[in-house]
Amino acid sequence: MTVPRLLLPPKLVPVFTGEAMFRGAYGGRGSAKTRSFAKMAAVRAMMWATEGREGIILCGREFMNSLADSSFAEVKAAISSESWLADFFDAGETYIRTKCRRISFVFAGLRHNLDSIKSKAKILLLWVDEAEPVSANAWTVTIPTVREEGAEIWVTWNPDRKKSATHIRFRQAPPDGSKIVELNWRDNPFFPKILNATRLDDLKNRPDQYDWVWNGGFRTVVEGAYYSKLLLQAKEQGRITFVPVDPLMQIRAYFDIGGTGARADAVAIWICQFVGQKINVLDYYEAQGQPLSVHLQWMRDRGWGKAWVILPHDGAAGDKVFATSYESAIREAQFDVLVIPNQGAGAASARIETMRRHFPRIFFNAETTEAGRDALGWYHEKKSNDERNIGLGPNHDWSSHGADAGGLMCIHYDQPDGAPPQRERYRGRRSSSSGGSWQSA
Repeated sequence: MTVPRLLLPPKLVPVFTGEAMFRGAYGGRGSAKTRSFAKMAAVRAMMWATEGREGIILCGREFMNSLADSSFAEVKAAISSESWLADFFDAGETYIRTKCRRISFVFAGLRHNLDSIKSKAKILLLWVDEAEPVSANAWTVTIPTVREEGAEIWVTWNPDRKKSATHIRFRQAPPDGSKIVELNWRDNPFFPKILNATRLDDLKNRPDQYDWVWNGGFRTVVEGAYYSKLLLQAKEQGRITFVPVDPLMQIRAYFDIGGTGARADAVAIWICQFVGQKINVLDYYEAQGQPLSVHLQWMRDRGWGKAWVILPHDGAAGDKVFATSYESAIREAQFDVLVIPNQGAGAASARIETMRRHFPRIFFNAETTEAGRDALGWYHEKKSNDERNIGLGPNHDWSSHGADAGGLMCIHYDQPDGAPPQRERYRGRRSSSSGGSWQSA
């Protein structure tokens, strides 16, 4: 007896091995997710029909106006790709079923068909493809309809937003016993050359979107983002990883100053160490409308209570009512403080270019800097809203606070000529171990 040979990306083998109610894969284009799950759905139908079971395999997507919007073509192509599967199925222009008619494929859009899906009986398998936009309500209603003994739910999607219902349900807090993996083009041993040419073209000409399209990253960058390609390089080079604290080196906290109140700018803080030629970024913090005491308490709670605080030039400016500056208040809280003088005209551009230059030496602690990296990935140039599309400088939005604090970090590492602090005011001295930066006395 000839045993059929089933070809799958190796990372999917454990997904389909053993028992599990939830199975899935997420990632970028070219990973063979959809084709692999379509083929395995046909294999499941064949197995169940052979066992004498009867029921349906429901293939859902959030939106489906016709079969052209469904997984119908993928399932049909997967069946026809294997002669031993093709012999077992009857696949017409609008239907797919086993020849014994015990198992039928049904295709439905979830958004507008929840009531009809709730009424379907004998769902042996629910496979939701392109599941990223599926709403929390759709999941809440649909999942309980799968109640046959041994029935399963499969999910495949290309990530887009961290707050999507699919991400929260199946990645952030996956069901117990689920088998869900990340699958990208590198994991596909059958990745076609023609698709690789498209990938390389995107890498060269559209780096802003490359990580989202091909590496399964979230859509965290926009066209024209200043650091998008550099973040991609950091990921590719393994510089977004676990970064330990060096107990012998100074811990530094770089601030972008906000204020209190609901409409105040956010406060952003990068925690880092300069270790040799590297900038090791250990942590990131951002909050809006909170008093300074909250920010400093966060530092102490995270173990950064002895950090050297570096402020932008406005850190020395006094409050108009209370005549208290960030600098003086932080000193009173027993932190050493340094204020970087105003860089003058073009300060924002200087921060951007300096950070771009030093980005290859930056290592990010993956677990604790994600929000900061999101800000860097989104930080972009504002364009005129006319046909000229003229650049108007950095766009001041939610991302600019983290980006400005990161730029300050690199400005301080570089310490350009003409910008050293005044000795009398900042009590600074040159440090032989900090790449030409200034240390507090």
